[in-house]
Amino acid sequence: MVRLGIVGLGNMGSGHVAGMNRIKRCELTAVCDIVPEKLERYSQFKTYTDSAEMIRSGEIDAILLAVPHYDHTTIGIDALNNGLHVLTEKPISVHKADCERLIAAHTDKSRVFAAMFNQRTDPFYKRIRAIVKNGELGEIRRTACVATNWFRTEAYYASGGWRATWAGEGGGVLLNQCPHTLDLFQWICGMPSKIRATCNFGRFHNIEVEDDVTAYLQYANGATGVFIATTGEAPGTSRLEIAGDRGRLVYEDDRITFDRTEMSVAEFCQTSSESFASPATWQCHIPEHSHGPQHIGILQNFVDAILDGSELIAPAEEGIHSVELANAMLYSTFTDSAVDLPIDSAAYEAALMEKIKTSRFKKTVRDDVVVDLSKSFH
Repeated sequence: MVRLGIVGLGNMGSGHVAGMNRIKRCELTAVCDIVPEKLERYSQFKTYTDSAEMIRSGEIDAILLAVPHYDHTTIGIDALNNGLHVLTEKPISVHKADCERLIAAHTDKSRVFAAMFNQRTDPFYKRIRAIVKNGELGEIRRTACVATNWFRTEAYYASGGWRATWAGEGGGVLLNQCPHTLDLFQWICGMPSKIRATCNFGRFHNIEVEDDVTAYLQYANGATGVFIATTGEAPGTSRLEIAGDRGRLVYEDDRITFDRTEMSVAEFCQTSSESFASPATWQCHIPEHSHGPQHIGILQNFVDAILDGSELIAPAEEGIHSVELANAMLYSTFTDSAVDLPIDSAAYEAALMEKIKTSRFKKTVRDDVVVDLSKSFH
């Protein structure tokens, strides 16, 4: 039995508490939040207002971090240094340098360190990844990821003083809504070698961080890609398109379509004697009927890894990739230039700290905001 503590009882943390009865061989024994009023409804557990005290209490074997983003690093390091198994919400850190610090603290490999990339449990994305990794699509030539179905109201941003600020969140749509999308994008297609991005800050909302992003990607093999995301567009689009040497795969509206060419596109291009011909294709509709266990699946896998040594679905060390993609897109905009990957983590950290230091933004916070977290999931 794993004794779990959850730190952070906001939207995500309270959701994890509600789902604990579905996790086998795990007992929620303690919860923590810096706001004492949030603890009142959880009197059946040990309660703490200080994560350091809970970490050292002896009441828990593992901790789930559902706190504002910067705290993932500091609390995560403290938990790892004190021998706990750690599961962190996304993103694992705000910027690459903090990711490196957090990952470096995972020195005891007997301690399980995982990230809540719940969409890796989705059968649609698992099937797409298998097609790409098995070579059925051939070498990737072009990628396109559109994530504009993250519409958010002004009330959403006003629901917390830390939201959508450089000091509190470290970014906007890239750091809050899109870590899952960016993780899946690189998990399936790999990391690009260069990014040129345009991020618009406060285009649709009264915020200081990005709420609209368009990025152009280049890969080491010559492939190109685009990434588009915003919280200001309705109705939005969720679409992943991957073109390879053996056809094109599209995932949209819970439907995977694979237009597979009968032969290599490159070979056909070089050998056909016809000037306007195209290689013959077969259209395949790949059936899936659910989105899998999501958060429950990641948490159960975390417990199984602790007790049985099961392979992690989402090792926290892999969380650095989505953070680096987000950082690179922002850094490209800060510097008005293309950015090579891997990025200089110290240079980006310095640029972000300068944003925080020079910020004059005054955040409006409301306490009358209605929160229905179920509407956040796609």
